[in-house]
Amino acid sequence: MRRFNVNFLALIVVAAISLIAHGNSIALQPSSQDALLQLRDSLNQRIVSSPFKIPLLIESVQSSDNIQGDVYAEVKHSFATVSASLGSPQAWCDILILHLNTKSCALQLDANNPEATPTILVRAGKKVEQKESEAYPIQFIWKDSIREADYLQVNLSAKTGPLGTRDYRIELKATSTPAGQTFIHLAYSYGFGSSAKFLMKAYLNTLARDKIGFTVTSTESSGKPIYVDGLLGLVERNAMRYHLAVEAYLGALHVAKPSQFEKRINDWFAATERYPQQLREIGLNQYLEMKRREYRNGLAPI
Repeated sequence: MRRFNVNFLALIVVAAISLIAHGNSIALQPSSQDALLQLRDSLNQRIVSSPFKIPLLIESVQSSDNIQGDVYAEVKHSFATVSASLGSPQAWCDILILHLNTKSCALQLDANNPEATPTILVRAGKKVEQKESEAYPIQFIWKDSIREADYLQVNLSAKTGPLGTRDYRIELKATSTPAGQTFIHLAYSYGFGSSAKFLMKAYLNTLARDKIGFTVTSTESSGKPIYVDGLLGLVERNAMRYHLAVEAYLGALHVAKPSQFEKRINDWFAATERYPQQLREIGLNQYLEMKRREYRNGLAPI
């Protein structure tokens, strides 16, 4: 049997929980267009005064055995574009693969049963080059999206992850705004047991001890902001990474299909560089070459 040190095991857990997931709701979860619009109205003042200087908010909250992150944003794309593209399961492979920890993503369909529920098989690993055998498979079930004239809802779920993590979910809700743009609520959470909690503590106290999130918890006497760290910081970093992945995906739709992937990976990396203190991990060339190989090869066979 292979022996793994604690930090390596912790990295596996971190890689897996870096994948978007949304589980049992901790915060308000609107279930219709009206509720989503009410949520947008309640957040309007905070969105207008967002510290990101763009209409974007990130929140995170933790319970004893669950962690959740929420991203609220207005994107400069019509609802028709967002609904037509993000309502497809293949779109989510194109989005998920942009993240450093996603080593491959494959949409699985039953050719003998067109009505069968699609699944999305993701392999989660390190933020650098990694052998396929070391990447952890997570199988998401695709629930038919709700697509209405001015409302979209997308849901994915996975029962289990590595080393005690569980109840992975993805949920995206979107609706049109009066200005012709789209308001998006991207939510995710996962559950964890004692083994995952131990490994995460080890990771956060060693390899990630200097890493921070985006929420300002206090300020120093000089006025310098102090940002959230620990598990909430981890959740916020990945919330931002996935928001930027959605933006990069939507932003590449206007170019010819053969050029879309190249535009997405370049745009995603450029966007993360706006927040180097939180998101910088590797250099541009290393990221581009890694993603090109992962996209081209798909770490096949999966």
